[in-house]
Amino acid sequence: MKTKTKSKKVNKNWLHDHINDPYVKAAQKDGYRARAAYKLKEIDEQLKLIHPGHTVVDLGCAPGAWSQYVRRRLSPGGAAAGQLNGRIISLDLLPMEPIEGVHYIQGDFREESVLTQLEEAMQGGKADVVISDMAPNLTGSASTDAARVAVLIEMAVDFALHNLKPEGVLVVKLFHGSGYNELVDLFKQTFKVVKPVKPKASRDRSTETFLVGVGLKSPV
Repeated sequence: MKTKTKSKKVNKNWLHDHINDPYVKAAQKDGYRARAAYKLKEIDEQLKLIHPGHTVVDLGCAPGAWSQYVRRRLSPGGAAAGQLNGRIISLDLLPMEPIEGVHYIQGDFREESVLTQLEEAMQGGKADVVISDMAPNLTGSASTDAARVAVLIEMAVDFALHNLKPEGVLVVKLFHGSGYNELVDLFKQTFKVVKPVKPKASRDRSTETFLVGVGLKSPV
């Protein structure tokens, strides 16, 4: 009974925090599908990563808030629809409601056939920016979860090595804890410049952070 009561209290507190979250309110006002848009927005505004004319690949895109932000960055005047100066290719396991101008691929990033679709959508070109909000379903086991996170980030880095322009950018989400330092080291081995960023839109109690790698040391 105590566990059930505690669970209800936690859920009630989360719901209260969510409803009163300024980023949730801003997302509703600005037409974003999730508050996560403001995490990428802050990273982009701080580091000036995404520009009109860019090709951007969004890994783990559902429900689409990051793709929505990129779509506005590549639009004259920041419009959510209409003219688009650039290309956006997005991928996720989950279905996603269409976003005008975004080429969406549903599938498992770990499958060769899905990666082939992604590369075909790039039409032989390379990406200026690869963004990844991918995260595994967490089990509660620190070692298992750390290993799952590491696999996704290693795949994102490998994709960037093969599909990113030499001076391109990779942004990934990761979590402080077991394996964090090793993933930072992987970025340092791969990119000329590495910056960890904790956006204000990322909740204080969350261990999530973002790594930004700029400029490949050894493009494939």
